[in-house]
Amino acid sequence: MKAKLFTYFILNIAFFTFASAQDLDDLYFGTNETFEVMTWNIEWFPKNDQITVDYVTQIILALDIDILAIQEVDDIDMFDQMLNGLPEYTGYLESSWFAGLAYIYKTDVIEINDIYEIYTSSPYWSAFPRSPMVMDLNFMGENIYVINNHFKCCGDGTMNFDDLGDEETRRYTASNLLKEYIDTNLPNENVIVLGDLNDILTDAVANNVFQMIINDTENYLFADMEIAEGSTSDWSYPWWPSHLDHLLITNELFDELDNSSSVVQTIKIDDYMDGGFDDYYENISDHRPVALKLDFGTSINGDVNLDGTVNILDVIATVNLVLGGEYNSVADFNGDGNVDILDVILMVNIILEGESL
Repeated sequence: MKAKLFTYFILNIAFFTFASAQDLDDLYFGTNETFEVMTWNIEWFPKNDQITVDYVTQIILALDIDILAIQEVDDIDMFDQMLNGLPEYTGYLESSWFAGLAYIYKTDVIEINDIYEIYTSSPYWSAFPRSPMVMDLNFMGENIYVINNHFKCCGDGTMNFDDLGDEETRRYTASNLLKEYIDTNLPNENVIVLGDLNDILTDAVANNVFQMIINDTENYLFADMEIAEGSTSDWSYPWWPSHLDHLLITNELFDELDNSSSVVQTIKIDDYMDGGFDDYYENISDHRPVALKLDFGTSINGDVNLDGTVNILDVIATVNLVLGGEYNSVADFNGDGNVDILDVILMVNIILEGESL
């Protein structure tokens, strides 16, 4: 009877906590035990001047992500001003030419070996209006390469190889050049290609600009493919519902992606704003960020917040997953492919058993 009452008490606390309105400070993603990287087209930053700077600063602090790969930085001075409000981070911006690419990263966990651009000469300007930016880094003993991109936009959905100016053809060429670069220069490295790639992963084969990469299942995987094939509510570009922002990994990271605490997620910041997506669109961006969390070690089943123990905080985090319709394998106690109230009850029972010991 005592155990049942305690279970009821915990469940009530958890559901009461998340029945109340959420704000930007309730956003979370990063942990001390995992490597996180996020792609975010921040739309001509700052879209609404100081309001945007304040919002983005608050969002980055709440998400606690190790590396942010940014597209469309328009104002270097305001970008630097934002970094001043992020004491745990520093940034890298080559230029704001044609809405520049940038990185923001945590200085205490990310050791930079080099940052450089590739495909910078004029023969590649058609494929890459913005040259890909490579970050060579170390994280907790792991050497990782991150390649930030912003492909050519627009098009009619049909690939026309007879027209070198065709937008789909330009993105197809860019995709294959990136693959060629990795195959040639980084064949055995941990590589993450990410960015606003301005096309969907689910086009028919004849018009899929990523088809050469998708076909190479032995060496490459779009970590966000399930998002692309899933509900439109999880897509990165709600304004014209489509999923355009992607995370591609090489086979050296397949096992890490399969670890229980690894997650790929569209960060729906608009859910944490009073005005919803209209507020987000007006003040921040037309794109949602997409983030990848990689677990290079092992995790405790049920330790959703990865603090090394299973407790009431994990119950609350699991209830948040249930209410948000999100999935995390660490919280899926019964292994049925869903995170629901049954998993919450199992987690509470484990906590109670731990207390009895």
